[in-house]
Amino acid sequence: MTDKKIDILIIKPGSQKQIYGTLSAFNLTAIEPPLWAALLAGYLINLGYSVLIYDAEVEEWNHQETAKKIKEVNPILAMISVSGSNPSASTMNMTGAGSILKHLKDIAPDIKTVLHGLHPSSLPERTLCEEAVDFVCRGEGFYTLPHLIDTLKKESENFQMAGLWFKKGKKIYSNPRAFLFKNLDTLPMPAWNLLPMKKYRAHNWHCLDDIHHRQPYGVIYTSLGCPFKCSFCCINAIFGKSGIRYRSAQKVIGEIDYLVNNFGIRNIKIADELFGMNESRVAEICDLMIDRQYNLNIWAYARVDTVTPLMLKKMKKAGINWLAYGFESGSKKVLRGIRKYYSENQIEDSVRKTCDEGINIIANFMFGLPDDNYKTMRETLCLALEINAEWANFYTTMAYPGSKLYDDAVIKGLALPDTWAGYSQYAYETLPLSTNHLTAAEVLTYRDYAFEVYFRNPLYLNKISKTFGEEAARHIEKMTEHKLERKYKQFQS
Repeated sequence: MTDKKIDILIIKPGSQKQIYGTLSAFNLTAIEPPLWAALLAGYLINLGYSVLIYDAEVEEWNHQETAKKIKEVNPILAMISVSGSNPSASTMNMTGAGSILKHLKDIAPDIKTVLHGLHPSSLPERTLCEEAVDFVCRGEGFYTLPHLIDTLKKESENFQMAGLWFKKGKKIYSNPRAFLFKNLDTLPMPAWNLLPMKKYRAHNWHCLDDIHHRQPYGVIYTSLGCPFKCSFCCINAIFGKSGIRYRSAQKVIGEIDYLVNNFGIRNIKIADELFGMNESRVAEICDLMIDRQYNLNIWAYARVDTVTPLMLKKMKKAGINWLAYGFESGSKKVLRGIRKYYSENQIEDSVRKTCDEGINIIANFMFGLPDDNYKTMRETLCLALEINAEWANFYTTMAYPGSKLYDDAVIKGLALPDTWAGYSQYAYETLPLSTNHLTAAEVLTYRDYAFEVYFRNPLYLNKISKTFGEEAARHIEKMTEHKLERKYKQFQS
């Protein structure tokens, strides 16, 4: 035995019930492995640091239990990771992160803590002011965290290092952002071995062909960042600017090999904000997967103005059975307002070609964009019904910290959620943005109405039955029986 302390304990907070409301009790949601936690853990271990990861969500620990677990380890540094695998997953997880930090400060005030993720990177000063945390890591953390651990081990208080924000007493101190990590191929394998990989669960729609086998579930990055600047998106807040960096095809397939061979994973999410963009790169990665004949079930993100016929053909052969497209709105005016400029012809063409290859579509739509009114929201619902995708996500527009919409909302004095859980799409206190024409309650009510119209549509259920079988259709019908409880709702007779 040794008394040597663990250098860093990385914690993923758990807030399933608060974030997903009544849906959390019915296993309809996914539980994804914490990708940024594993990525940073693998990097730090490679540098010689001792690292543990605790996933409070998958272990179903409440906030007090999580704080006690951290105290038992007594690490030099405890890091709460509030970066999920999509832009909306960070802010809503601040509820759990803040509660864990408060409980930890009560029972182990000497353990130094740091927050990492999209939300802390977007609001570092506010985070330090409001949360019981010692530091905020603004940015990726690859350069900042090793320096912070070394400084704490020396018992030094010289926290002048790139990417770090900290407080002394009531005063907040900041440092410039760290440089982005240039060569992603030099990053080691994420530390998946530190996580209970068998426990993670894919989305229900991802496994409609085999709804009882959603575990295990893997998530990978093949790139970091996004070159586009959609006003509602906060994905680049952690990077500080738009842009994209790629991993080589060989590194990507090496990680897929590891997930398949070590954990028996078949269901995989490619978490890139935009995987389907560079045709030659996508084809190269897909060819390597095709050679493996792993029989994978993968989903990834694409855009209707970037996918190509060759890309789609290769994807399907490689096991990419689902593509998520951000259609967002059925109104040209509304789309222009959020910096999306694709045409009806592009939508129709890409949908047809995707379906022709046998790839299922996850159609993403947003209600409550700045120029939305009832007419434009009806246009969006009509577009959804016309596409009749195998799955549709109906989101309300949230001004996520780090997005242009958030900055605009603050300048205009628009009402924002008074709790971080209010940024969740499914929570009781969900509060979307009001539009130039509609209240937040009107937007939220229409969104919930659109959800029921879509998933109860006989044409949709018939398609699901023909594509995936009667059991899948019954699963969808049962799903629609679970009503979300809403604090802000426009009741109508």
